Amino acid sequence: MNLRTNRRGRLAAALLAALAAVTACTSSGGDGPGPRPSDPPAETARPGVLRVLAGSELQDLAPVLEDARKATGVTVQFSWTGTLDGADAVSSGRTDGKYDAVWFPSNQYLRLDPAGKAKVLSETPVMVSPVAIGVRSSVLGDLGWGDGSKVTWAQVGDAAAAGRLTYGMADPSRSNSGFSTLVAVASAFSKADGALAEADVQKATPQLKQFFTGQKLTSGSSGWLAQAYTRAESGLVGALVNYESVLLSMNRTLSPQQQLTVVRPVDGVVSADYPLSLLSSAAPDQRDAFQRLTSYLLKDEVQKRISETTMRRPATVGVAPAAGLPTDRRRELPFPGTRAVADGLLASYQNDLRRPSRTVYVLDTSGSMEGNRIAALKTALGRLTGADDTRGVRRFRNREEVTLVSFASSVKWSKTHVVPATGSRPGPQDELAAIDTDVRSLAASGGTAVYGSLEEAYRVIERQQAAANDDRFTSIVLMTDGESNSGPTDSDFKRFHDALPAWEKSIPVFPIKFGEAAVNQLQGIADVSGGKLFDGSGSLDGAFEEIRGYQ
Repeated sequence: MNLRTNRRGRLAAALLAALAAVTACTSSGGDGPGPRPSDPPAETARPGVLRVLAGSELQDLAPVLEDARKATGVTVQFSWTGTLDGADAVSSGRTDGKYDAVWFPSNQYLRLDPAGKAKVLSETPVMVSPVAIGVRSSVLGDLGWGDGSKVTWAQVGDAAAAGRLTYGMADPSRSNSGFSTLVAVASAFSKADGALAEADVQKATPQLKQFFTGQKLTSGSSGWLAQAYTRAESGLVGALVNYESVLLSMNRTLSPQQQLTVVRPVDGVVSADYPLSLLSSAAPDQRDAFQRLTSYLLKDEVQKRISETTMRRPATVGVAPAAGLPTDRRRELPFPGTRAVADGLLASYQNDLRRPSRTVYVLDTSGSMEGNRIAALKTALGRLTGADDTRGVRRFRNREEVTLVSFASSVKWSKTHVVPATGSRPGPQDELAAIDTDVRSLAASGGTAVYGSLEEAYRVIERQQAAANDDRFTSIVLMTDGESNSGPTDSDFKRFHDALPAWEKSIPVFPIKFGEAAVNQLQGIADVSGGKLFDGSGSLDGAFEEIRGYQ
């Protein structure tokens, strides 16, 4: 381990230790689903403790909040969620009595729903960060953009459409940075001069389709997106679209070859202002704690430290931002005027605008899955065929190629479906129903051959790619409740993976831990493939839904 890596490891350990002292976390972490009925309940309200539902990027405030605890006596108890899921939780009343405050990157989506807006008693912006484009410095010169200070969203879209710029962006339905980017480009391309309307979205659609041809990397969280960018196989990705603060923070540790020039489009941005928001259901003691905490966070010296720690801009007027942050601000682009427009934009992105997906689901149907476990698997996959998807963004997407692989001691069967495009006949619902029929036919019996079945998934993708010769987001989802006890071993799989061509090596595997699954085996698969391990022990359907942001 080199000195630089060792220092980063010590810093990460220190931040995690500080976070543990400041927070008691529930929920899954990351930009995952909002609170569900099956989630562990938040602790009972206690004096001096503020129970906060928040975006996970606030973990970088751990040292600031520890000092706040010492100064004010207020302990922040975080639970993590994605912004849009969190907004739904507030609007539906699922936060009532469980949380005293919410702290999302932005409340703009929450305000679109009258029920959600009414549940926020007050809000205090704490820091600011606009969406920006981090362009690999070596790519910037080839684009002819100079130092990047005069670039427009239209230039970015033109470069993407011409194949000159590829980028990674978080999923808009799971990450506020992705949603803010989607809103920004729709507003910029439509040249809307007021709240974004359906007509504006329609006007911007041709340019939006061109813009998203450049998206080659997707993620359900900003953190995993940054990790994927740094992997060697992601070298062809020339840029990341994320918050300015994330991009600048990444530059602190990126190699010279991977350094990012932060481009803030001159025609405008959508910014996060991180409003710490008091819920109307909070008890008097918690309201007092909220006031003490917000007063502390807005002090000049604290604002300066927040900016230096997080690379976000101060919310308090007159406080200078950290070194490396500009002092000027781009104009704010219009946000959707109604919830229907916002949700319609999200659905359009998922089903029409973005590159389609190719996903292989490798499903353990061994004997240990008998009973409640196979029933839970059917329910979780069944939800992806459209049930309970109020925004139309969680189900299998239009144009998505979905392959189900049922395995035990060996592969039992493999079936592929392609969900039609919008307006096709027969329509998407017909194919979703066909997928559901196959899901309901899953039956448990036999042993567990994880690695052999996973190898077959790669062979399936190879055949599909050879036949279609298309360009899709491609991934493998592996669900198992046990330990591989038949067929190839982990060493065999590593040799198999090492021999794959480069494009297949870059296909991530997202394992889901369920039941007594061998975590070491699943983590090893995620590490080898560049994927991420998910825990389905508490909520299998939640794990499947969370993975959707990475496909």
